[in-house]
Amino acid sequence: MTKIHKKKYIDQNVYEKALERIEYLYEVFDDVVVSFSGGKDSTAMLLCAIEVAEKIGRLPVKAVFYDEEAIHPPTIEYVERVRNDPKVDLEWYCIPIKHRNACSNKEPYWYCWDPDKKDIWVRDLPDDCITEHERFQYGMSMQEFGTEHFKNTSCVVLQGIRTEESLRRYRAVANKKQENFITKPAKGVVFAYPIYDWSSGDVWKIVSVKNADYNKTYDIFNRTDWHGHYLTQRVCPPYGEEPLRGLWVYAECFPEMWQKMIHRVAGATTAARYGNTELYSQGYKPDQTSWRDHVQSVIEQFEGQNRIDVTKQLNSAINAHIKKTDDPIPELQSHPVSGLSWKFLSKMVTRGDLKGRVIQGLSSEANKTCIKLGITQEEAKIKYGKK
Repeated sequence: MTKIHKKKYIDQNVYEKALERIEYLYEVFDDVVVSFSGGKDSTAMLLCAIEVAEKIGRLPVKAVFYDEEAIHPPTIEYVERVRNDPKVDLEWYCIPIKHRNACSNKEPYWYCWDPDKKDIWVRDLPDDCITEHERFQYGMSMQEFGTEHFKNTSCVVLQGIRTEESLRRYRAVANKKQENFITKPAKGVVFAYPIYDWSSGDVWKIVSVKNADYNKTYDIFNRTDWHGHYLTQRVCPPYGEEPLRGLWVYAECFPEMWQKMIHRVAGATTAARYGNTELYSQGYKPDQTSWRDHVQSVIEQFEGQNRIDVTKQLNSAINAHIKKTDDPIPELQSHPVSGLSWKFLSKMVTRGDLKGRVIQGLSSEANKTCIKLGITQEEAKIKYGKK
């Protein structure tokens, strides 16, 4: 049974606590760097860092922005304003980082600012951007380069990660035993999440109270069906598993940019039209086909190394099931111990799940089945677990 971490409440608001955490980081580390995306969370993170740095005489705040090419025009304008703020020392990177393209199984990755695709770039390079780094190698993902960028340095990287946005993020923070807003990966990079316990309302409140500048993309979001849906409003790269469900926003609100985006990666037009339907991993299969057979047919749509990677993820989930129970994998309803079903595996392979995000939902699926059966997870293990 997954261990439940109870939240502890203190007589201090999240804003004050974030400032306290950041000041502590300035005391402990030689350098503090804000990972800035232009989104609402990194904006709140930057505002807090500026306030602390101003208080202790550490201005300007160092920040890095990884430009992912296909981003909303107001985001570009906002980052430019931040770069011109004398309280911020921002490095603007435009390098060919590897990104997920969930719009196509045949081309499941794309590379922003790929020099070989310059003729179809969504936009021109911004002025005074950084186009190379001694530690960057073509084919690195954002996470890989972010780690390599700051490896073995004396700095801490502040990220505007909040646990409200996903259970996965909550567990990443809650599982730490000490200083649960700081993590130190094996490669010698220290990341910190000083606003991990903030809500979306907290984020927008600090912008309002400080009368601060922000990314006007959110104003455009709020003129669409996304009005008030704070957790849906994201300014991340557009072609991944979750973001592709918002591709229609580009088509509707930024038509000139959209005309370039549909030629930038394979499958973008189809994903924009059908991204929120059964066609894109919402449980669709031909009526005459079993879920197990459908899994195999989807795998065959991938080619080369991509098929190998997807199959590896599939086998990982199946092996986890075998270790937990002697039962066969159910066709439709998730198993009460492993959480697995062939329908779930279909969802996994349809999305590609090359980042391993879908597979993290297995424990949640198992819990849902236990609730339907009226038993606890411990009782499920006794009845359905490995004998």
